[in-house]
Amino acid sequence: MPRPDGPHAERAAWRFEAIGTAWTVDTDEPLDDADRAAVVDVVVDFDRTWSRFRDDSLVAAMAQAPGRWELPPEAGALLALYDRLGALTAGAVTPLVGRTLADLGYDATYSLRPAAHVSAVPPSSSLDWQEPWLTTTEPVLLDVGAAGKGLLVDLVAARLEDCSGLTVDASGDLLHRGPEVLRVALEHPLDVTVAVGVAELAPGTALCASAVNRRAWGEGLHHVLDARTGRPTHDVLATWVVAPSCMLADGAATAAFFVPPHELDPALGVASARLRRDGRLETSATFPGEMFT
Repeated sequence: MPRPDGPHAERAAWRFEAIGTAWTVDTDEPLDDADRAAVVDVVVDFDRTWSRFRDDSLVAAMAQAPGRWELPPEAGALLALYDRLGALTAGAVTPLVGRTLADLGYDATYSLRPAAHVSAVPPSSSLDWQEPWLTTTEPVLLDVGAAGKGLLVDLVAARLEDCSGLTVDASGDLLHRGPEVLRVALEHPLDVTVAVGVAELAPGTALCASAVNRRAWGEGLHHVLDARTGRPTHDVLATWVVAPSCMLADGAATAAFFVPPHELDPALGVASARLRRDGRLETSATFPGEMFT
């Protein structure tokens, strides 16, 4: 994951836990109670809609029966990005992987034990999106983890847009709004004491890091699923993407497991790098910073 250094560590920091991960919100001045309450509201609303780890979410209701579901305003941008990622990866990235991930052991109870039968990923025709309505033709368990945490970072930052010097870090998804360039060390996925490079984030940019060791629970089992096979991907260990929004950086970091930088970057307007299992580092010419060989 990224490790911010420099002045980022010296400003007012609010640390909290949300959606199963650690967050840090840095600002020039400490956030007041109203700002913190507003952030909590954003997180609660998002989780109530999109979480597949709680039985009272909208996503959990979709998993029980087909239907017509009204989604919140952020759904349009999220589902449009998934369409782009699906096309770019030839179907490897889709929000329809939830049931398969759960059957593999990454389920609501964190059993981390694969089921005897693992469900196939449903076809894209299972969903029909006509804003603000999503129609499902069968029970589907959505998982928006490929881009959803980045979207939540963007939503939190939007609620705090009047706060100067804002940086939001959600353990691998980072949005920086200034005022200086932020240097971020990029951890090696197999040894967190080693940096494989440094990214330099200009104000108004975001960084997402994704790695197969972050949520792994068995031999060859982790959270980056290839929807075409219904199994975790294995060729790439970690990815890093710099983009104008955290949602785009997050989604592109997932797509980077399947698409090399020279194809990914012009298609999405991002800058990416990835570490392959054989130790090779692949980096786009526009990646801000440096990667170590």
